[in-house]
Amino acid sequence: MTTHIRTLGNTGPQTSALGLGCMGMSAMYGEADRAESIATVHAALEAGVTLLDTGDFYAMGHNEMLVGEALRTAPAARREQALISVKFGALRDPDGNWSGHDGRPAAVKNFAAHSLQRLGVDHIDIYRIARLDPDVPIEETVGAIAELIEKGYVRHVGLSEVGPETIRRAAATAPISDLQIEYAIITRDIEREILPTTRELGIGITAYGVLSRGLLSGHFTHDRQLAANDFRAFAPRFQGENLRHNLDLVEALREIAEHKGVSVAQIAIAWVLSRGEDIVPLVGARTRERLAESLGALDVTLDAADLAAIEKAVPADAAAGARYPAAQLAHLGTEQ
Repeated sequence: MTTHIRTLGNTGPQTSALGLGCMGMSAMYGEADRAESIATVHAALEAGVTLLDTGDFYAMGHNEMLVGEALRTAPAARREQALISVKFGALRDPDGNWSGHDGRPAAVKNFAAHSLQRLGVDHIDIYRIARLDPDVPIEETVGAIAELIEKGYVRHVGLSEVGPETIRRAAATAPISDLQIEYAIITRDIEREILPTTRELGIGITAYGVLSRGLLSGHFTHDRQLAANDFRAFAPRFQGENLRHNLDLVEALREIAEHKGVSVAQIAIAWVLSRGEDIVPLVGARTRERLAESLGALDVTLDAADLAAIEKAVPADAAAGARYPAAQLAHLGTEQ
């Protein structure tokens, strides 16, 4: 069991240094095995991973119910140490299409009521709107979460994919534990303005996409066939020449990883871990095998020479292609 512990910001909870992102167990990356997904959650809890991240719109509640089942069937001691982070607010229709985000206070409380039921818990540890609702001031959305905290239904306010101005306004409304945002060797936009802002305000980072949706896993190949319901089939970084260029970057990383006797995924996760004690990477392992590989990153130490070699092999802004299709980029409050 790992003893690596970090704290989410000045006001947030202590958590394992790695969290488990559960989205892929239900959506976005093709079919997943439910039994193996639950076994993976159990293995993560057994290994000392305490932070489980989900969203109420991941396969329309499926992921919350899956996490709820995993918690219900886990040993009591493991279940009690789990921290549940939930994103809400994304609006979808029965065909799975996206239609914006809802941050109205009444909607926040409605979403929370459904999440508590699906998860089978009496409180949510960290609650955050998935994307900024442009029609609702962030103060109103955060204020509604603060009211849920007063009533005991939520423990901490989190943020997701918002920029410096929104972070400051949210932090002036209520204590913010962490900002969830994409951060990886090939996705380093937050280093310009967002990370300095969160550090100034004492807000932690839960970093998703640390393996860039599998690009940095070391297991993705040029000829891999993606299912129609796999997000990557439409993601710019996985298309044509972009993919070839990005996989060349992976091969450069592989040389460094092999020199250290670790995998590409492990060096990619270790790099995010090395960026600061205020950062908790979320790994999206869907199987126990991939989870075990990811947890191995906790034992990887990157010295100055390693970091310089990584920087030379994969400089900032080296990736080809945007991290989301254009329609989804329009909903991000973080693109600079």
